[in-house]
Amino acid sequence: MSPDVPVVPETPGPYALIVNPTAGGGRAAGMLADVERQFDAHRAVFRVERTRSVDHGIDLAFEAVEANEIPVVMSGDGLIGAVGGALAGVDTPLGMIPAGRGNDLARSLGVPTDAAGAVECVIRGNVRVIDVGEANDRRFLGIASVGFDSDANRIANDAKIMKGTMVYAYAALRALVSWKPVRFTLVEGERRSRFTGYTVAVANNCFYGGGMKVAPDAVLDDGELDVVTIGEVGKLRFLLNLPKVFKGTHVQEEEAVKSWRTHSIEIDASRPMTVYADGDPVAELPARIRILPAALKIIAPEAPVAED
Repeated sequence: MSPDVPVVPETPGPYALIVNPTAGGGRAAGMLADVERQFDAHRAVFRVERTRSVDHGIDLAFEAVEANEIPVVMSGDGLIGAVGGALAGVDTPLGMIPAGRGNDLARSLGVPTDAAGAVECVIRGNVRVIDVGEANDRRFLGIASVGFDSDANRIANDAKIMKGTMVYAYAALRALVSWKPVRFTLVEGERRSRFTGYTVAVANNCFYGGGMKVAPDAVLDDGELDVVTIGEVGKLRFLLNLPKVFKGTHVQEEEAVKSWRTHSIEIDASRPMTVYADGDPVAELPARIRILPAALKIIAPEAPVAED
């Protein structure tokens, strides 16, 4: 046993550790032995299940709930978001071991991304109640976005050999080369608006793309969605402003960037587009996106870690 692994007298659990071996370009598989050692060091009762697909991961989570176990998903935002969405309304909390490339939900909740810290959080953390988003019939925890983001997400997902957050910068640059502005239509109740531009992001969480603070005021438990739109600007100006997204200061570009809050919004566009959320495709346009307030119990530190 490693000397820096804390040992506690309790017997936590039981936990069902649901592992996506391919998450993070193999990062999850590489972390698994260390994560198991950490659970053993805490004398936790746990078992390990490896997923074959997203649906299989969801099935494993419900099997854990039925067995009075706490499901702990070890993966990236995609599987964590899918399982979290499926568990909305369930009394059993969800634990997470971040093991993807972006880990944006963990970033917002303050969940550590190292094996020791993440397991400690699962065992010692608090149960928080957060909102869940829904795009058509697919639920998500982070940000549903469409437009330029659709192209960038697709490129990032296809770049299997690239690890870490650099894949998102690479994908954005690749997408920008061939991007042509889209005419978006937004409907909220009786209000209809149109604009030409790059992106519509509908945010439950403030981060996506490995730390891009696209919706800096979005929080996971306020019962609202933050909408951020980026209008038509030249590609050079768009590129020069892209680094601002990491600090959330892009929203100060009021001529091109608009933001507001809502509970539900319908989105359509002048050409077919796919809505992505938690890094994965979740819906085709037209799409209705809405918030499900206080829908999911999740294990996290008492307070999120502040980001500069």
